[in-house]
Amino acid sequence: MTKRRRRHSPQQIVKKLRDADAMLNAGQDEAVVLQALEVSQTTLDRWRKQYGGMKSEEAMRLKALEDENRRLKEIVADQTLDIKMLKHLAEGNW
Repeated sequence: MTKRRRRHSPQQIVKKLRDADAMLNAGQDEAVVLQALEVSQTTLDRWRKQYGGMKSEEAMRLKALEDENRRLKEIVADQTLDIKMLKHLAEGNW
């Protein structure tokens, strides 16, 4: 049986990173920490790279900015496609 994938909010990730650091500083083995947090080593490393040293509010803001950036890129792509289509029609290539 496979484990269900979970999506963690930025606040949950920051909290789990803090918990992991506290457990490791208390002398617990890394395998025990990973099992307690229910994440893989790869996930923890990726989280540290992306959210390491952030506070919950900063992580929330980063996520909001990433979402806004994705939405704006979609808008620009749609506009570029519209412009190309209009130029193609203006040239009489329809």
